[in-house]
Amino acid sequence: MAGQNGGLSYRDSGVDIDAKNQAFDLMKGYVRSTFGPQVLSDFGTFGPMFALGQAGSPLDQPVLVASADGVGTKLKIAFLLDRHDTVGIDLVNHCVNDILTTGAQPLFFLDYFATAKLQPETVAQVVSGLATACREAGCALLGGETAEMPGFYMSGEYDLAGFIVGLVERNKAINGASIRPGDIAIGLPSSGLHTNGYSLVRRLFGLTNDTPTADARRKLDTFFTDLDRTLGDELLIPHRSYLNALRPHLGRVKGLAHITGGGLIDNTPRVLPSDVAVHFHPRLWSRPPIFDIIQALGRIDEQEMCRAFNVGIGMVAIAAPEEVDALLNDLPDAVVIGEATARGDGAAVFID
Repeated sequence: MAGQNGGLSYRDSGVDIDAKNQAFDLMKGYVRSTFGPQVLSDFGTFGPMFALGQAGSPLDQPVLVASADGVGTKLKIAFLLDRHDTVGIDLVNHCVNDILTTGAQPLFFLDYFATAKLQPETVAQVVSGLATACREAGCALLGGETAEMPGFYMSGEYDLAGFIVGLVERNKAINGASIRPGDIAIGLPSSGLHTNGYSLVRRLFGLTNDTPTADARRKLDTFFTDLDRTLGDELLIPHRSYLNALRPHLGRVKGLAHITGGGLIDNTPRVLPSDVAVHFHPRLWSRPPIFDIIQALGRIDEQEMCRAFNVGIGMVAIAAPEEVDALLNDLPDAVVIGEATARGDGAAVFID
């Protein structure tokens, strides 16, 4: 549509402000559903406000904890299936788990959504997932940015990023410093791939950009007996949040490792003292069948599997031996998966 004097309008360049306003109308109910008394501004303000003084019990030394992340190429699966209500859950839960490793409780979340041409219904689906996960975490979806950038993204695709801020009492923060040889590693199961390893998965299953869309969708619609679902349904299972399961027991653990990109091998050392290693025993836990399918299809060795994927463990909690029975009793799906040992000159993680 041309401007009133016959000249170019912003819409002519590919940016539709009316579509953005429609998207805002569709998403505002989801966003407001996450607000509590701490939120002092309405949806759409330039600088949303959150009152720390009303965030719960007063803290003597409150420490803010922040994290930022994305969903990665899992988004490509959402594009192919035109299903956008789970990637927002992925994003929030990934960020919640990251700050949970310090013992932090989430306060608020911001998102960034960018695309070539804004489709209001698609944005609303994504935000519905963000809001669902934020409500479950007791976290306000405080605001964000929705950007229309023609010529920058491929048609029908978008990027999604998130930013979370949480709060922890300084003397209750978890940092792994007290982990010692003899402590026990407890694993909390993942719900599947979570948000990592999708570039490899897409290559293995022939879901790359070179694959014709119709062929890729046909592959995603393939039913796998071992999975008891289609490949597409499996690949879009949301990233699990461990907040509500672990929140009552944070005082019992010495360290928490969120198993994301880099798997057990690269993430566990992030919470270990320099003189401590962890020895994992994969025979001690069962892993979702998708990992066996991936490993067989790609002939991937076990070390690479444990670095590219979570292999069925989404969070590792390290605790003193005397805390283990109570933790296993209160976390029914948790299992002992290894133990801390002296590192010496060796690696930080051993898997056998």
